[in-house]
Amino acid sequence: MDKALEKFGNDVAIAFSGAEDVALIEYAKLTGRPFRVFSLDTGRLNPETYQFFDAVEKHYGIHIEYMFPDAVEVQALVRNKGLFSFYEDGHQECCRVRKVRPLRRALKGLQAWITGQRKDQSPGTRSEIPVVQVDPVFEGMEGGIESLVKWNPVANVEGRDIWNFLPAMDVPVNSLHLKGYISIGCEPCTRPILPGQHEREGRWWWEDAKAKECGLHKGNMKEEGVHLHGNGNGNGNGASLSNGSTIVADIFNSQNLVSLSRAGIENLAKLESRKEPWLVVLYAPWCQFCQAMEGSYIELAEKLKESRVKVGKFRADGDQKGFAKQELQLGSFPTILFFPKHSLKPIKYPSDKRDVDSLMAFVNALR
Repeated sequence: MDKALEKFGNDVAIAFSGAEDVALIEYAKLTGRPFRVFSLDTGRLNPETYQFFDAVEKHYGIHIEYMFPDAVEVQALVRNKGLFSFYEDGHQECCRVRKVRPLRRALKGLQAWITGQRKDQSPGTRSEIPVVQVDPVFEGMEGGIESLVKWNPVANVEGRDIWNFLPAMDVPVNSLHLKGYISIGCEPCTRPILPGQHEREGRWWWEDAKAKECGLHKGNMKEEGVHLHGNGNGNGNGASLSNGSTIVADIFNSQNLVSLSRAGIENLAKLESRKEPWLVVLYAPWCQFCQAMEGSYIELAEKLKESRVKVGKFRADGDQKGFAKQELQLGSFPTILFFPKHSLKPIKYPSDKRDVDSLMAFVNALR
């Protein structure tokens, strides 16, 4: 961690929410180096968690950089599905709006981030995390694949060592810990654990015990059992497992984006003269690189909504993959195509950089 603070300076920040993270803040202070701390405020945290944040700021004399979800997206989610839809259809969609997208915005201003992940914290998803890695999902300030370094300094530290460290250093802790809460998230999705239960059993207790992640560490999730090569049914809102269950909600959801059907994109591709040029992403909702560029693509659609460029998406996995490979230049996910106004053949975006500025430069060069 000291190396991270030294190497990246002000372009690295500690992601803060719980006990492991305040231990990292304590260590960062002991190094004597300047450090930054950011946290995600979902709007649904316990009052005790907000009091904890305040105590940490005062104890260390720092200002935590809070990241908030987009109010319009939260409003749309609640209006369409209610306040507690995650109890029925899973927590991924709510977490994506309230946590993943704000995190993506935070990380785009960094070269590296520091997390409090431990291997024994969630054996089903975190047992193989390294101390240092290239983030497999999110992008940093330079944009594109492999543009962000992720440090997990306590990956090999056991939970009991963290809990011995905290009182020894007399640092603030969340008062919920004294009430049986170990792993703490949003209030509706967190409960105390019973003696003998693993700490992660207090999170999303109504779901599969092997998938206790909210999307912040999506790269931990293994894709075993997912139809990655087009033998799924390609319908609905999720990726199909071999047992037929659905684990991934659809992505690129925005009122500024047109969702194209097979017939819709076939018609678009056949037009020799279009009223407006189109930008279309060929995607699969389970693809981590598609998920990583979701925020950028939605922001781009927002920027282009007053222009004469239509922005769309076409889900190209499952039964549609063969068609997309043969007719739409699909090589890997995501593939981004620009359909010019007066040209039959679409132009394929050639870069791995999928930040807003890079995508906008591509559009502006062709429209």
